[in-house]
Amino acid sequence: MKTPFRQSLVDGEQAGMRYALCLPNSPMSGVRGERLGRRAGSSVDFQDYREYQPGDDLRHIDWNAYARSNQLIVKLHREEVQPHLDLILDTSASMNLPDTDKPAALHQLAALLATAAANARCSQALWMTGEGFQRVRNDTQPPGAWGELPMGGARSFEEAHGLLPPRLRRQGMRVIISDLLWPGDPLPTLRKLAEGAASLHVIQLLARTDATAPEPGNVQLQDTETGEMLSIYVDASIRETYRDTLRRLQQSWHNACKQTGAQLTTLIAEDLGQSLSALEEIQLLEPA
Repeated sequence: MKTPFRQSLVDGEQAGMRYALCLPNSPMSGVRGERLGRRAGSSVDFQDYREYQPGDDLRHIDWNAYARSNQLIVKLHREEVQPHLDLILDTSASMNLPDTDKPAALHQLAALLATAAANARCSQALWMTGEGFQRVRNDTQPPGAWGELPMGGARSFEEAHGLLPPRLRRQGMRVIISDLLWPGDPLPTLRKLAEGAASLHVIQLLARTDATAPEPGNVQLQDTETGEMLSIYVDASIRETYRDTLRRLQQSWHNACKQTGAQLTTLIAEDLGQSLSALEEIQLLEPA
């Protein structure tokens, strides 16, 4: 594989070997595996009794109880399940900001979390924006097998979700990685992404230039989604407007995450290597 971000995937995979995902305390359901789910199943961990119903597996009848009571009683057990991670990536144009580390950091962080999921014996699916959400090629394999993530899509995260949302596993873990820099109320989209999840983490990945107001002087701005160019003179008033807009946007995400039970974290792409401790603090990662 020859891609500008091959080294980012390699670096993320190597960093991820030191970590495992912190699995949520709430029960997770899925396919048969090594974790306990919340439904009755066929593991050896006894859960409860109930009366026999037509169609029940005869192997689960407690014949000793039948001998005592002349009633057919079925043993219920907790199913064993494999935990699952849905990693939801914003690969729109704003995440492909030129002359920043944001696209490389997206690759690195995705590879790190996927590797940490493997260390926690989680299955995984990677979703990316485009004309709706679609699966990353070879996403069940180690990051080195993925190939390049197509960056620079014209549709925002919110628009892609409206066209075709990702098909997320119920009661799985979900992690969103995006700069979250799209207008409008994030709550409706976040509610849909949180529905049925065991846990939801939202990682705001910003370039340093996203997080700081532009320097005073003449600047030429380009809308990364439309390509439209705009020349302006940046003065103190415009710098303060930029800071205020970013604060209001982040506050709207803070409020939406609070209402949906999601965990919000902001990382700076250029400082990603020094910011992984933040993912431990929010109990997304733990030492492997």
